Amino acid sequence: MIVSVGEVLIDFIALQEGKLKDVKSFEKHPGGAPANVAVGLARLGVESALVSKVGDDPFGDFLLERLRDEGVKTYISRDAEKHTGVVFVQLIGAKPEFILYDGVAYFNLKPEDVEAVLLENAEVVHFGTVLFAREPSRSTLFGVLGGLKGKVPLSYDVNIRPDLWRGREEEMLRDIERALKLADIVKLGDGELEYLRNNGVSLDDFDFKLLAVTLGEKGSELTSGGVRIHVPAYRVEPLDTTGAGDAFTAALLAGLHYSNLLGAGTIEEEHLRKIGRFANLIAALSTTLRGAWSVPKMEEVALMREFRELYQRSKR
Repeated sequence: MIVSVGEVLIDFIALQEGKLKDVKSFEKHPGGAPANVAVGLARLGVESALVSKVGDDPFGDFLLERLRDEGVKTYISRDAEKHTGVVFVQLIGAKPEFILYDGVAYFNLKPEDVEAVLLENAEVVHFGTVLFAREPSRSTLFGVLGGLKGKVPLSYDVNIRPDLWRGREEEMLRDIERALKLADIVKLGDGELEYLRNNGVSLDDFDFKLLAVTLGEKGSELTSGGVRIHVPAYRVEPLDTTGAGDAFTAALLAGLHYSNLLGAGTIEEEHLRKIGRFANLIAALSTTLRGAWSVPKMEEVALMREFRELYQRSKR
């Protein structure tokens, strides 16, 4: 089982293109990067679970119901004091921009909300940066990750949200560096890579088993050991790119799972390329639907050549 730890929330996606001040109506969708990954994995046939926290409110009810409908195992506490997280999303040319709200339930994640045995027995534990922005979720997550390092592979989506760190950018960078030291698998976008470089953080200073950089319409770049490859993107007409990076991450982890390579020290170029093609394909297809839970379902994925190559290897 692959376990994600982090935020699950409501995405209110604008129904009109343009600035939020001009938008008149929104559509409610489930979201939150770690939740998106957990759902994507479940849709790709990989057993997945989510550790998070929601409010004791109707939006919390909605998210729990939707996660269970998707087949994700939920280890999610209810918070009587904090509301479920919400995000407002504006789409300009299918590209999303976000306003995240503070003081919500997932930032109140405490050690007692996390089942240690679940994580210790996971195939991989996946996490992101958002929970580091506030306490007690920051201390809780770093405590969990520190206890798992060297025991369970750790997957990290850098997922920078500067809005949450206004006036605390230096603190954010130090927390990202701390997380990078713990991670075995790292995914980030080219904009995030540039941001880190411009602020003195070089990924060459860390030792990852796999580094994946998404390049938008240019595809992705995957690095493992001394092997670095570029994988071209699949061409589609995007409707909504919300969650495309999470779809990529879910497919990346699913590809490693089906290739029996999640615990591998390094990955050979042939397998790296197959996994990259699969992740790019799933990410591209996800942009043709609205909302962040847009990974194709298994009955569609099973027909794809890119998936069959990975699945056949898993049966050897």
